[in-house]
Amino acid sequence: MMKLVILDRDGTINVDSDEFIKSPDEWQPLPGALEAIARLNHAGWHVAVASNQSGLGRGLFDVASLNAIHTKMHKALATVGGRIDAVFYCPHSPDEGCQCRKPLPGLFEQIGERFGVDLKAVPVVGDTIRDLQAGAAAGCPPHLVLTGKGAALRGQPLPEGFPPATMVHEDLAAFADWLVTRPVPAKAA
Repeated sequence: MMKLVILDRDGTINVDSDEFIKSPDEWQPLPGALEAIARLNHAGWHVAVASNQSGLGRGLFDVASLNAIHTKMHKALATVGGRIDAVFYCPHSPDEGCQCRKPLPGLFEQIGERFGVDLKAVPVVGDTIRDLQAGAAAGCPPHLVLTGKGAALRGQPLPEGFPPATMVHEDLAAFADWLVTRPVPAKAA
């Protein structure tokens, strides 16, 4: 069975911005995040990204700019021996009523279909409640990182609304350490 993990982008892999990440120059990886993805890859994990990119729907940047941002991300990952297998994004603004904008599970369902996997064994990692709500709605075990918007929750109990059984990690590197070193469940005979 394919080992797959789904990551949020802004605030999980790269520095987030309330002004949106609109160009490759604005995309800056979080410390240790690219190495964490490489560590997951080297342990046999495939990585997909599920990202709300409402800046497209709001007209703040175009698809060519988004592709250039992702090209920078892929090249930066390659330099540390990592890769992301696919990037799925919602291009809609919040008022368009789509099914793919997190906290709705549409992007996750697309990822499950593309990779042919049951999402119940696919961890979702993100820095906001809506990342985890979207993943949990699709059946993914939820993991919060205390980077990006998640940094505001450091040292506090999770507020109401977070999916039950949400695990909390300092950052993507801490999540990767947890995932790579946890015991593999024995297969039923």
